[in-house]
Amino acid sequence: MRNDAEPAGLVLIVEDNRNISEMVGEYLETRGFEVDYAADGLDGYRLATENTYDVIVLDLMLPRLDGVEVCRKLREEARRSTPVLMLTARDTLDEKLTGLGAGADDYLTKPFAIQELEARLRALIRRERRQVGAEVLKVGDLVLDPASLRVTRGGTELQLSPIGLKLLTILMRESPRVVSRQEIEREIWGNGLPDSDTLRSHLYNLRKTIDKPFGKPLLHTVQSAGYRIADLEQPNN
Repeated sequence: MRNDAEPAGLVLIVEDNRNISEMVGEYLETRGFEVDYAADGLDGYRLATENTYDVIVLDLMLPRLDGVEVCRKLREEARRSTPVLMLTARDTLDEKLTGLGAGADDYLTKPFAIQELEARLRALIRRERRQVGAEVLKVGDLVLDPASLRVTRGGTELQLSPIGLKLLTILMRESPRVVSRQEIEREIWGNGLPDSDTLRSHLYNLRKTIDKPFGKPLLHTVQSAGYRIADLEQPNN
C-alpha cells in the first residue's frame, strides 16, 4: 500500500549486494517511492547523469568504480547536486569524512534499520527541494547559484571542492550573520563531528579560492564566535 502522507520521489540504489538492494527497493516502493537499480559504480554513474533522481543510495565499496569516485565525478564533472546517502560497512570517522569530502550528503553504516534509511532519504529530499527553489546568493561580487552549483567572483568562475561548496552555501545563506564552528560542523557532518583541524583546513582552502586572487576579503574569522561571509565596505554588513 502506498503511503502518500509525505511526497516520495525517484531513488537510485547503487549497490552490488543483490539482497540489500532488493530489500531496500521493495520496502521503498511500498512507501511510495519509485526505484532504479545499478549493481556497479560505472552503471550507477551513467544512470545518475542520464536521469534526474530525487536521491541516490550509494554503496561505498562497488565493482568497476567505487562509491567515493562515483560521488566525486557526480559533483565535479557532471556538476549534479542530487543528494547522496552513502552506505559504509565500517563505522570509522576517516571513512565517513572521505565520503562526505567527495560530496556525499549523509552516511549510514551497515547493518542499518530500513526505517532510519527511509527517514534520512525523506529529509534529504525535502532539503534539496527547498534548495532548488532558493534564489541565487550574492555577497559583494561573489555569486553562488545553489541549483547549478556555479560560483563566480567578479565574473570569474571558481572551482570549489564539495565541502567547500557546502561551506560557502551555509555562510552566504546566513550572510552577514556570524556562523559558529559548531553550527557549520553540525550541518556538514551531522553527529560525526571531525576534529577542529578538519574545518580549519577546509576554510583555509575556501579562503584561498574566493579571496586570495581578489583585492578584497569576503570570508572573515570572528574571534571566539565563528565565521562569516560579508562585504565589510558595504553599509549594514
